[in-house]
This record gives sequence, structure tokens and C-alpha cells, in this order.
Amino acid sequence: MQYRPFGKLDFQVSALGFGAMRLPSKSADYTDIDEAQALEMIHYAIDHGVNYLDTAYGYHGGKSEILVGKALKGGYRQKVKVATKLPTWLVNAAPDMDRYLDEQLRKLDTEHIDFYLFHDLNKDRWAKLERLEALNWAEKAIQKGKIGHIGFSFHDDRETFKKIIDAYPWTFCQIQYNYLDIDHQAGQFGLQYAAQKGIAVVIMEPLRGGRLANPPEEVQKIFDEAPVKRSPVAWALLWLWNQKEVAVVLSGMSNLQQVKENIEIASSSGVGLLSPEELKIIERAREAFERLPSINCNACKYCLPCPNGVNISRNFELYNDAFQKIAFEDARRKYLALPEEERASSCLGCGDCEDLCPQELPIPELLEKVARAFEE
Repeated sequence: MQYRPFGKLDFQVSALGFGAMRLPSKSADYTDIDEAQALEMIHYAIDHGVNYLDTAYGYHGGKSEILVGKALKGGYRQKVKVATKLPTWLVNAAPDMDRYLDEQLRKLDTEHIDFYLFHDLNKDRWAKLERLEALNWAEKAIQKGKIGHIGFSFHDDRETFKKIIDAYPWTFCQIQYNYLDIDHQAGQFGLQYAAQKGIAVVIMEPLRGGRLANPPEEVQKIFDEAPVKRSPVAWALLWLWNQKEVAVVLSGMSNLQQVKENIEIASSSGVGLLSPEELKIIERAREAFERLPSINCNACKYCLPCPNGVNISRNFELYNDAFQKIAFEDARRKYLALPEEERASSCLGCGDCEDLCPQELPIPELLEKVARAFEE
């Protein structure tokens, strides 16, 4: 495993961090975690050098933190730094912050959380936290020994990101970043702006919800024709680790093979590893992606469960398969095989999901688009 500086802290973080948002499930219900498989994956990662473990209050319907707490038994707690997040959308009064933090400490079965984030900040949630004096609250939690360092995860525009970064001497921040998202949300500007202030930058969605791992044929052809033979996953991850501003890349892995593959790639990573010619290959892949129609859903499932039972992320996944992979009939067949209530056409347009979407997608409008594509 390769290790990298974590901002100004005297801590070398593993290049790869374990994100506990896409753990394996025993059924189609994402809250039904396959505990035995998930524990095996986390323990394998830690045994092979991963020392940063990331979860959150809402992951897997609230069950991710419990699973992570179990994974930390047997001496594993001392081998890793644990990060989890305050559910900012649920915080409406100052006492809520204490209540959620204490609940998370119980679920993780630990007395101390190393890295604590204000989850999914945008301009509105940041304004709310400012009114509630959340930074003062967090500093008191540090004094009490409940958390070690304060950070935030982010989904909004670069102006909002800069405003939040400049508001406090943060230890770290977490941004969505990959070779498609250089100008999206915080993007490359945010990565460099935070890093120049000595703030450790944690990368989420390095594979864009898996889309970069299984790219369209047009993109795959570019990689196949490259002089250096790498998997799409390796191209995407090495592009991130090529940049000195990146502290750690989180991967939401769903099976042991993915863990092994990512650890192998991380072990051969490094700053400045890719040649100018290889960076041009990535640029061509980006341009090919951008020419194809898509819905920019990362399958984070924050929008679920839908009050009417619509499987929002699955609908968007099938739409992308249909138009990015030129596999319309196969995607349409899979769409029509969904239970009727899970199809896009069952959306009632309530809009509850839009408030929860980190990508700020107009979900009801996009579901209507999916329904038209597959049902008309």
C-alpha cells in the first residue's frame, strides 16, 4: 500500500480508503447488508494496509455504521482512522447535533470518532449550520474527546465551496471528483484551492457510481487501443492518485474482488506516474463520455426509499445502459421486468427525492424521460 500526507496532520493515510456506502446486500433491499461478506472485505482491506474507513449516518438505511462498528472489533479499531458524518438535512435545532453524534458513537461502539464531517453541504445547509453555531458545537465535541477533527463533504458550486473553505481552519474536506467531474461541483478548482490551504482532500465517487468501471463501448475502445494496458478502473484511479493534492481516494466496494483489485492498483500508484501521453488518453475518454446522452446519477441511493416505491437509481442506470452502451432492447426488457411500482412511470412527482439528491437532479422530470423512452 502507498501512503500520502493528510493535510497538515502528522498522519500518513493509505492511498485507498474504504467507503462503506455500497456494501454487499443479501437481497435487492440495500439495507439488507451481507454481514459476513462485508466484514471479510473490511478486514481484508485493513490487513492489506487500508487505514481510513468512511461511513455515514444514512448509509444503507442507517445500518452501515452498525456494520462498521462490528468490523472494528478484535483489534481492528486501533489500526484505522474512522470517519462518519452528521446528517445535516435532519438537523433542525442545536440539540439534534448532540443526539445524532451520541447515537453514532453507540452504533460504531467507540468512544471517539477520528474524523467527523458535516454531511452533504450546500449553500442552504451551510447557512443553517451557521445559524445553529455548528462549528462551536463541534469544537466542544473535540474538547470532550468525542471527535478528533472536523471536516465536511460537499455537493454544490465552486463559489459555495470556496465560501465554506474560507470560513474555518478545516482539517479536511470531501469532494466528488473523477476524470469526468473536473469542472463539476468543487471540481479541480476545489481540489487545488483546499490543498493549497493545507486541507486534506478526500475523494468520493472516483468511479462515478461505477460508470467509469464499466464504460460505454466508445470509451472502452480508447483504453483498448492504448499502448499501456489497464482496466478502466485502473485508468480512473491512477488519474486521481497522479495528483499531489489528493490525500485519499474512497472506494465504495461491493465484493472482495473489487477490494483486491483496488488495493493492487493503489499499491502501484504515485504522484506524477502517468505520462503526458497517458493523460491525453484520459482526456479522450472524457470527451467520448461527454458526447453520449446520460443521467448523472451516482447510485448513492440517498433518494431512497421513494414514498411510492419507485427504484429511482435502477431506472436511471437502465436508461444510461440503453443510450450509452447502445443496448436499448436489453435495457428496455430489464425495465419492463421491474415490478410496476418500481418503474419510472409510477412516480407521483412529489419531489421529496430532489431535496436529498447530492447531484441536485430534477428527479421527477428525469423519471418521466425514462418512462417515455421505455414505455412509449
